[in-house]
Amino acid sequence: METEEYGPPRDEQELAAIADITAQAFAMPLADAETAVRKNFAESSLRVLRLNGEAAATLTLIRMGQFLGGRSVPLIGVGGVGVAPAHRGAGAATRLFHRFLREVRDEGAPLSALYPATQPLYRRVGYEVAGARYEIHVEAASLELGERSLSLRPMRPSDAAAVEACYRRFAAQHHGWLDRGDYIWRRVRTPRGDTAYGYVVEGPSGVEGYVYLVRNLAPQSTVFKQVMKLTDFTATTPAAARRLLRFLGDHRSLAQDVMWFGGADEPLLALLREQTFQVKLSMHWMTRLLDVPRALEARGFAPGLSGALHLDVEDDVLPENQGRFVLEVEGGTARVRPGGEGRLKLHVRALAPLYTGFLTPRALQLAGMLTADDASLDTASALFAGPAPSLRDMF
Repeated sequence: METEEYGPPRDEQELAAIADITAQAFAMPLADAETAVRKNFAESSLRVLRLNGEAAATLTLIRMGQFLGGRSVPLIGVGGVGVAPAHRGAGAATRLFHRFLREVRDEGAPLSALYPATQPLYRRVGYEVAGARYEIHVEAASLELGERSLSLRPMRPSDAAAVEACYRRFAAQHHGWLDRGDYIWRRVRTPRGDTAYGYVVEGPSGVEGYVYLVRNLAPQSTVFKQVMKLTDFTATTPAAARRLLRFLGDHRSLAQDVMWFGGADEPLLALLREQTFQVKLSMHWMTRLLDVPRALEARGFAPGLSGALHLDVEDDVLPENQGRFVLEVEGGTARVRPGGEGRLKLHVRALAPLYTGFLTPRALQLAGMLTADDASLDTASALFAGPAPSLRDMF
């Protein structure tokens, strides 16, 4: 009879097994996998599914937040999902996620998100595409904005708190962006295999913007031109935005391309004289509501809107989400109570893109993912309207 266990790694032998799974799943050197696994183990974020005592599948959980409607919603990110080669195709990943979802739901987390290597697995356990990450390229030669009114200097270790506060002010205004924890900040500041150089812009209120940049040779360059990859790029005032763009433009003798990640509505591009940029889809991310009432109450809504939506939710993994709920919104705040008439019917998977505003109710209806009367569709369209959700960070 097969035995199944789930939890953190127990010993060095299991850590080595997880590193081996990670190296093979992501085609990375074993030494790099071992380093990453040990960092995650130190933060108590590794989970492993054991079948008959053997490590069969693993993941990394990342505790952070996500700004939705201007409020930070507690979020469990998922990364590093891997299955041992001998256990592939036998449902180990699905079983791993059933145990993981139960764990984080029981600890009170309302929401989870991940970047999928494959979508069918995650759809089976209640995730759905709920937002996008875009790759932005700008010609360095076009960044001549003539702005030097603010002071720019190299970042110091003592700037860390001010930089993180600057990011949080900026991110809170961007629907879908992360309320970062240590895991994400580490990826910004110490990207694997690269050196990130940090610079801050100071104004009357202190740090008003900053950039972390990595320099790489442009592919197939015959004149040693660089690509400047920005692992983070934040400006909270127009003057700071222009100063940072000018700073990047000052590298035009070295760099031909400046690249960063964000949304399709990147505001800094509006400062450019010409359309000397490209914005292209990098990847979609997926969301899963772990606790329907808590997730709906945690996000923000437009202050001027009010309305009630009668939901009928199906969830075949977390039965607590199953049933009817009434969402009542007033003054930017939501309250959820059980019951109601269930006029808008959908699976918890379809609730994810509605919740983030990635797809409109009528788009979900057209895809066959929900059924509702016209009045409910109109109410849902108004309540969940807003900017398209995007993410800067990969995890």
